[in-house]
Amino acid sequence: MKLDAIDRKLLELLQQDATLQVAELAAQVHLSTTPCWRRIQRLKEAGVITRQVALVDPRKVNVGVTVFVTVRTSQHTPAWFEHFRATVQAIPEVVEFYRMSGDIDYLLRIVVPDIQAYDGVYKRLTDGTQLHDVSSSFAMEEIKFTTALPLGYAS
Repeated sequence: MKLDAIDRKLLELLQQDATLQVAELAAQVHLSTTPCWRRIQRLKEAGVITRQVALVDPRKVNVGVTVFVTVRTSQHTPAWFEHFRATVQAIPEVVEFYRMSGDIDYLLRIVVPDIQAYDGVYKRLTDGTQLHDVSSSFAMEEIKFTTALPLGYAS
C-alpha cells in the first residue's frame, strides 16, 4: 500500500494518541471528517494499523523491573522450537520475544516487580526446555522508550 504525506501524518498522530477524535485528526491533516475517517479505515483494512491499545505505566502495575534475557540453544529442530515457543508464550511476564542472528538465538524482554519474581520466571522458562545458555541483564535506567515507529521509510 502506498502511503502519502497525509497517511504518514495520520499514523504519526495516532501513534502518539490513538484516542484522538476523527474531527481533531482531520483538522490536523487538513481534511474534512469523512475523508479522514475513510483513510483511517483504509489503513486498518490494509493492515497498516494493526490494533489500538492503551499503554500502561509498568511501575503503576508493579512490573517496573525490565530484564533482557538472551538464550542460546544447541537444538534447532521445529519440534524443539514449538515447545520453546509455547513455553515462552505461556509466561505473561515475557512481553517481547525475538529470534536473533549472530551468537544469540533468542532475545526476550521480561517485566517483573523484582529479582525474586524474575527467578520464578527463569525457572518456568528453563523447566523442561533444553537450553545451552541463558543470560540475564537487568535494565538499570530507561533512557528511551517508544512504541511509535519511524515513518520516514514508508512509501
